[in-house]
Amino acid sequence: MTRIGITGGIGSGKSYLCQLLQRRGIPVYHCDDEAKRLMVESPVIRKKLSQLIGDNIYINNVLNKPVIAQYLFANSSNAAKVNGIVHPVVKQDFLDWAARQDAPIVAQECALLFETGFQDTVDKTIEVYAPHSIRLQRAILRDHATVEEIEARMAQQMDEEEKRQRADYCIINDGTTDLHAQIDQLLHTLEEENTPIIPITQNN
Repeated sequence: MTRIGITGGIGSGKSYLCQLLQRRGIPVYHCDDEAKRLMVESPVIRKKLSQLIGDNIYINNVLNKPVIAQYLFANSSNAAKVNGIVHPVVKQDFLDWAARQDAPIVAQECALLFETGFQDTVDKTIEVYAPHSIRLQRAILRDHATVEEIEARMAQQMDEEEKRQRADYCIINDGTTDLHAQIDQLLHTLEEENTPIIPITQNN
């Protein structure tokens, strides 16, 4: 099995790429969605967050979002403390999930793949890339946000060019380059890389 990590900046279209992969039979683990689930369901996370922030972090077994938001914005270092609790559990959950899949390739969608060190949980990394202007336009339309709001969110992520250099593969999603052809080539390359080499033997 090959585990691939899908990343990309805001508006790059990584979620759309994951949808296309799922249509081809490739299971996809969505880190953001699973992290939200585990922050409620994981006994380890619940215990540690309660110890860190207080028992009012959960109300009737539901995460108290205003309380955790207040904690996160109170100090710039607080986000790292919460991530230090959540990320290890999400990483292990992904590995457990991947082990249960019956597929030659499984994917992980993770917006902050390199920023959080999640690249260590996959065999290959794929950057979904689009020019800044296109990503900005997409994000504004999708989130009904202002230019300033999207630019501020983009500034919190790793530079796209750096991601391209660090990733094993790059998928261009600029609305012009053939996305399906790139996926075909990517899957073909992954298949070739994982084909076992059979040694040539000579008959005596």
